[in-house]
Amino acid sequence: MKLAIIGTGMIVKEALPVLQEIAGIELTAILSTPRSIDTARELASLYSIPQASSDYEAVLSNTDVDTVYVAVPNHLHYDYAKQALLAGKHVICEKPFTMTAGELEELAALANERRLFLLEAITNQYLPNFAAIKSQLPKLGDLKVVSCNYSQYSSRYDAFKRGEIAPAFDSEKGGGALRDLNIYNIHLLVGLFGAPQSVQYLANVERKVDTSGILVMDYGTFKAVAIGAKDCSAEIRTAIQGDKGSLAVLGPTNSLPQLSLTFNGQEPTVLNQNPPRHRMYEEFAAFEEIISARDYARADKALNHSRAVMAVLDKAVLSMVGEN
Repeated sequence: MKLAIIGTGMIVKEALPVLQEIAGIELTAILSTPRSIDTARELASLYSIPQASSDYEAVLSNTDVDTVYVAVPNHLHYDYAKQALLAGKHVICEKPFTMTAGELEELAALANERRLFLLEAITNQYLPNFAAIKSQLPKLGDLKVVSCNYSQYSSRYDAFKRGEIAPAFDSEKGGGALRDLNIYNIHLLVGLFGAPQSVQYLANVERKVDTSGILVMDYGTFKAVAIGAKDCSAEIRTAIQGDKGSLAVLGPTNSLPQLSLTFNGQEPTVLNQNPPRHRMYEEFAAFEEIISARDYARADKALNHSRAVMAVLDKAVLSMVGEN
């Protein structure tokens, strides 16, 4: 995989040292806005990236690039991904994939037409602890209640209250707790249990953006609640409760750092199958394998999962309409 990095923000700075470690990934270009070109050049120098540019067409015309990693603000995902597909490049896009399910369908049709890979960078689906959770679910008996809480007071929230609006708190740019933090909870729930029967999002809205909220997902025989907050903090924890026992994720749903399995009347057992490396390693190692092996079946399975998540997001946003 000859990879171009689209963006120079926090997630890019976190990803670059990880990408350097993965066999089969060659960093070939990095794109910034004109005002951030110095940052792009610094990162290019630090990670031996041949091309640093603020011209997307120049990056897309680079024959040394076969895949782009779209890591720009949420509202730009669709446009940058579409341009890359039209240029014949595979696309790895940060979460949330797009602003709407319809946008994702347009990209998927374009990728299919050109036999290109279209993949969402969502860490938890590729971690060994995700597979460990799935393997333990039958032991819990009949599921009753699932709760996920990813609440983390944002360093930008105080500025937001003063009227300084960063993209993470800008509703026009896809900001808010639902798409920033709760999206990890949604991916976990949909990955484990599939699409829910119904969705309702109860949000705390300030300046037209959800700063925190509770997403209720009805699975018929059991109910799931996903909490995401950027305006307050709490213990970050997930609990899957059945009539024979429960399984807890002790930490964020983007990294699934440790699991605790407790059967009725017994002491808990702590499990952890994740390797001691950055949470982004597994997803990008998987993407490299998919693209190099031309594994369309695996890519289609991942894309169908993303479709189901986007359907939940659409329903959540629709149910939030009318909040103040």
